[in-house]
Amino acid sequence: MVGAAAVGSVTVPRMSTDTTLDDPHRDGEGAGGHGHDHSHGLVDPSIKRSRAGLRAVGLALAILVATAVAQAIVFVASGSVALLADLVHNAGDAATAIPLGIAFALRSELAERRAGLFVVLAILVSACVAGYEAVLRLIEPQRPDHLAALALAGAVGFAGNMLAARVRSRAGRRLGSAALVADGDHARADAYVSLAVVASAAAIAAGAHVADPLIGLAITVVILRITAQSWRTVRGGKAHG
Repeated sequence: MVGAAAVGSVTVPRMSTDTTLDDPHRDGEGAGGHGHDHSHGLVDPSIKRSRAGLRAVGLALAILVATAVAQAIVFVASGSVALLADLVHNAGDAATAIPLGIAFALRSELAERRAGLFVVLAILVSACVAGYEAVLRLIEPQRPDHLAALALAGAVGFAGNMLAARVRSRAGRRLGSAALVADGDHARADAYVSLAVVASAAAIAAGAHVADPLIGLAITVVILRITAQSWRTVRGGKAHG
């Protein structure tokens, strides 16, 4: 601040020693500021959200890959074609991590919404495949082999998918990501498909062969319900707790 001191009849300007008050580059750190207009040591919220989303997607993907590897080991030991179908299904569904990971890396809301729509489509395809297989087995009944191995692999698939679903859903609600919540729903739908494998193996072992396709139809209805729930979540753009 500029003051004034009278010396005789002459007024002499007096400069304030406080240089922080009028410094246009001050960043709020007092006289020790570094002359920047931003806060030091802080990370942009969008960057933190992107990193958290990538961590969740990566962790869920690692869980699903480990699940697929475990199922592959059982398949090699048993040679069950039904188990191979479930293995391929679970491995393929893990691919939904790709568009979600790209969306979080780009920090793009548009890409995230599109990834969410892709996930909903993937859930719908899962329902259609499960329904088709169930109807086909009603028309042409067949008894799968290696029931113990089939049940074991189904249990592994159920556990892995449910764990991945929990990781995705919790992160999605925390980050407000409708797409990540929908992907959690997707993993949960896959868990129910794997659970149906276990139930079918048990029913067939007990002699109730018709229970296999009926369980498949029931699971199809459950997945369709999850599809509708995920569609509402993605369309609304909000992750509900």
